Amino acid sequence: MFCYQCEQTDRTDSPDRPNLLTFGCSSTKGNCGKDATTAALQDVLVHVNLGIGQYAQQARRLGAADPRFAAHASFNLFTTLTNVNFNPTRFMALISVAVDMREQAKLAYENAARAAGVEPETFTGPAQFVPSPTIAEVVAQAGSVGVDAGLELVGADVVGLRNLNLYGLKGVCAYAHHAHALGYRTDETDAGIEAALAFLAGAPADSEALLAHALELGSLNLKVMEMLDAANTGSFGSPVPTPVRITPVLGKAILVSGHDLHDLQKILEATEGTGINVYTHGEMLPAHGYPALHAYGHLVGNYGGAWQDQQRDFTAFPGPIVMTSNCLIEPQPAYRNRIFTTGPVGWPGIRHLDTADAASLAPVVKAARALPGFTAEVPSETITTGFGRDAVLSVADTVIQAVKDGAIKRFLLIGGCDGAAPGRNYYTDVADHAPDDTVLLTLGCNKYRFNTHEFGDIAGIPRLLDVGQCNDSYSAVQIALALADAFDCGVNDLPLSLFVSWFEQKAAAVLLTLLSLGIRNIRLGPTLPAFLSPAVVDILVEQFALKPIGDPAQDLADAMAGA
Repeated sequence: MFCYQCEQTDRTDSPDRPNLLTFGCSSTKGNCGKDATTAALQDVLVHVNLGIGQYAQQARRLGAADPRFAAHASFNLFTTLTNVNFNPTRFMALISVAVDMREQAKLAYENAARAAGVEPETFTGPAQFVPSPTIAEVVAQAGSVGVDAGLELVGADVVGLRNLNLYGLKGVCAYAHHAHALGYRTDETDAGIEAALAFLAGAPADSEALLAHALELGSLNLKVMEMLDAANTGSFGSPVPTPVRITPVLGKAILVSGHDLHDLQKILEATEGTGINVYTHGEMLPAHGYPALHAYGHLVGNYGGAWQDQQRDFTAFPGPIVMTSNCLIEPQPAYRNRIFTTGPVGWPGIRHLDTADAASLAPVVKAARALPGFTAEVPSETITTGFGRDAVLSVADTVIQAVKDGAIKRFLLIGGCDGAAPGRNYYTDVADHAPDDTVLLTLGCNKYRFNTHEFGDIAGIPRLLDVGQCNDSYSAVQIALALADAFDCGVNDLPLSLFVSWFEQKAAAVLLTLLSLGIRNIRLGPTLPAFLSPAVVDILVEQFALKPIGDPAQDLADAMAGA
């Protein structure tokens, strides 16, 4: 196998790694727990979906657009994100269905072409790829379509840029799927996803074109995140600052982890009136800030920390667990028979639920009733979430005046994905040592590094503002743009510094969005993406002043000085 899509990829010397590539998981199992078979099947699934894009893009140009094509590809690419799905049998089924969808896209294109009096074009590459019928044979095929395909021909720079585009597109598709689950889509985002698939299907080899397209993906991701923001706020209301209990409540309990608010709502509906309490975990914490979700009285609190703590958290939790999206780690024996997956998530032998069918959730409710739940009440402790753009901008006048008066010297955005790798305490150090005249914006599970710490307030405004999930990056962007407008300056001229922690492909998409907006001086860590070759890193440093994180005290001092 070979995979280097996430931050935790192998960075040690390995004789199995493809020539010309410095880093990457290349043994029988990746650091995420994905085995070589699953990695190969994921590569093949992506390849078939590129073929869907080839036909769907042309069908759209001829007036035969079909939203199923982008929706299908979005779900499929989501399953290949880091720590989402590890089930080879399910991937074989997804590949088969993707081939059928590709044939439907082909038929739509050919019919539209003939209706327009045009001879249909014959596409090659992913459009013609025929997966074999057995797992072993598909794994053998994957060698020619994997993420390192063409390495000896085009070199590490081009392959890395292709994968910057691919991994960015995976993030775009994940965000799009969350919106699709709530019934939201747009022609513009569908067209963008189809075009990106078709672009990669052509095996582009021009470095400048690849970098330009990556920035276009960043712009597309902004539109997708805008769609997701509309889906979340349209379905559940705009987030409001909300204290969230982080200590258990007496009673039966279900734990919901991941990002998918749609699935959380379905679980809340299924448990309403049962006496079963529902807790969020990890990136689901910001759900408490949405009025329509907070209105469920049995959504009682948040349990545990970020995703990498789940084996400890899930073992200790006295009820069933539902994993709705990334990041899943191999379930341990202590809770293996009481964890469930939904949507794109999967693990061999773990029960999968279809939340569109209310009856599918019955096993979770049954498990919650059978398990002990929390048997003692403990004193309440809370943290606050829900500082979305509407909440922050509602006090914009106070914020602006505090900046003008010198009470707020700088805004520090400290957010992104968390992880278990060494070096992530950097973000804790930056937050804890930030001067008292700074405001800290955070989002993503990186917040767990410091969200129980006491930071006080400035002019009645909390110094720590939890904007939400990584899915809520659109809110953070809009806050920055609104402040820039209020101060009549560009975002790069604001007293704003970004300390970004990345882990997987959603973060790659957000990074591309920030770069597409021309935002400079982003400090990125704990390491730079392995798929970015030194030459590509040099380009990003030169064009965008992208900075790898260093010593937290020095980085903080430099940021306070505007560097």
